[in-house]
Amino acid sequence: MFDSPSREDYPAVGDWVTITELDRERAVIHKILPRKTILRKKYSNKQESQIIATNIDVAFVIESVDRDYNLNRFERYLVLANDGNIQPAIVLNKIDLISDAELNLKIDQMKGRFKGVDIILTSTITERGLDELRRYIIKGKTYCFLGSSGVGKSSLINKLLGGNTIKIREVSHRTGRGKYTTASREIYFLENGGIVIDNPGMREVGMADSSVGIENVFSETITLSKNCKYAGCKHIHEPGCAVLNAVKFKELDENKYLNYVKLKKETEYYGMTELEKRRKDRRFGRFVKKSLEQLKEY
Repeated sequence: MFDSPSREDYPAVGDWVTITELDRERAVIHKILPRKTILRKKYSNKQESQIIATNIDVAFVIESVDRDYNLNRFERYLVLANDGNIQPAIVLNKIDLISDAELNLKIDQMKGRFKGVDIILTSTITERGLDELRRYIIKGKTYCFLGSSGVGKSSLINKLLGGNTIKIREVSHRTGRGKYTTASREIYFLENGGIVIDNPGMREVGMADSSVGIENVFSETITLSKNCKYAGCKHIHEPGCAVLNAVKFKELDENKYLNYVKLKKETEYYGMTELEKRRKDRRFGRFVKKSLEQLKEY
C-alpha cells in the first residue's frame, strides 16, 4: 500500500500474487506478478481508468436478444478487449426468446459487422449452445464475462459450474429481465481447469486511451483512411475523404462508421489534458452563446 503510486498498482481480480499465509482465512500480499493483459475502462465522469480484470485470455462479450441487443455496444466492448491485447468472443444469450428467423437476421448482422470474431449462441432455458461454450473454455486459461445487468452472465457461469453457486434474483415482471445479481468481481475455477470471472453489469462502457483497440476493431476504416486527400483527415466533412466516399457507395457500413467517429472522439477527449478540456469547453460555451443571440435576432 505504501509503495503503490496509483490505484492500478493494487491487486485486481485475475492477478497472481506472492503471499505469506497468516491463518486459514488471511494472508499478506507481498508482490503482484507481471500482468500479461489488462482489461480497463474509464471511470464515469473521471479522468482515471479502472482495471476490470487482469491476465485475461478471452473476453466473452455477452448480450441478450431482447432489449439489450445493440451492435454499437458490442463494438465498445470489442475495443476494450483489443486495447488490452485480449481475444474477444461474442455470446448472444437468451436465444429462446425469439424465432429462428429473427435469430438468423441478428447472426447475419453480427457476422457482417464483426468479421473474424467468434459468435456463440446460448440459452440457459433450452441449454442450447452451452456445450459449445464449455468446449471453448480450456484448462489454464482465464475468461472474463462482460455485459450489462440482466443479460445472463451469472446464469451462464452457474451452468458451467454445474450448480447454483451464484444466487440469481427473480426476473422482473416489468422489464422481463433478470435483476442485478453480481455486486463485485468474482473468480471461479471450473472442473476442467478453466478460470472464469464474473463482473457486475456495466451501465456505461467508457473509452479510456483506447486508440490501439479502435485501430484493431475498425481496421477496415483505418485502411481506407490511408487514401484520404489530407493526412489529418477527421473523416467527417473533409473533401477527398476516402472513408466518407466508401460510406456513400455502401462499401463501408454507415452505422459502423458513425460508431467509429463517436468512439474516436471519446478517446481523443480522454487523452486531452485538463487545461485543453477547459479551453475546448469554453470555446463550445462561446459558440452556444453566440448561436442563441443570432437565433434571438432572427
